[in-house]
Order: sequence, then structure tokens, then C-alpha cells
Amino acid sequence: MSTLSPAAIELVQQTFAEVGRDPQQLVEAFYGRLFSLAPEFRPLFPEDMREQQKKLLQSLTLVVNNLKKPEAVVPAVQELGRRHIDYGVKPEHYDTVGAALVWALAQQLGPQWNTEVQDAWVAAYSLVANVMIEASQA
Repeated sequence: MSTLSPAAIELVQQTFAEVGRDPQQLVEAFYGRLFSLAPEFRPLFPEDMREQQKKLLQSLTLVVNNLKKPEAVVPAVQELGRRHIDYGVKPEHYDTVGAALVWALAQQLGPQWNTEVQDAWVAAYSLVANVMIEASQA
């Protein structure tokens, strides 16, 4: 997994700390947007989303906290990519997931959201998604 610039890492970590004050709102916004963008994804998830929301938040926290040392999380991210095959996730789904995540973050951050923050999050998500996709195809 390649790395982000120090400035991008700082932006992602700072803004994640901000949305982390109300993480439930972030994950609910994310899944709401995801199912709005791609209703066909809904059957891939359990009816009760609480556990899934918790898993998403744990994964985001792990990745964001380790952006300065990505080698520490690559094995976990690769495993996540392999597991997502069993859930019916295809490589082309990752763009929609990324769009939903960026939208949810923008909603949570409000006026703190700007092009620089968006670019940092898009770059961070792209790194993670690429590792997951590569692992799912190995």
C-alpha cells in the first residue's frame, strides 16, 4: 500500500477525529447514502445494521489511525478484501462505496469540508480500496 502525503494524512486524521465525536451519525449517513445510490446493495447486508455499523467504524478507525504506518494494516485490509468476496462484493462496487463515504463525511463536517479535505479522503479511500480489490483477485 503506497502512502499519502503527510498533509493528507493530517487532514484525514483531524477530520476523522471530528466526526468521531458522533460516529453513529457518520455510519448511519454512510449506509443511508450507499443504499440510496445503489439499492441493489441492501440485500448484501443484514436487516439489523448495528453490528455492521460497528464493524465499519472499527475498520475506519484502524486504517485512519495507521495511515503513517500502512504496513501495519495491510494484512487486515487484504483479509477484509478477501472476505468481501463472500459477501458478493465486486471490484466495481468500490467506487459507489467511496462516493457514499465521501458524501457522509462531507455531511458530518459541514463547513470544515473543502476540496483539500475531499482530495485527502478520496486518496486515502483509493489506497484502501485498491488493496482490498487486489487481495480479492489474488
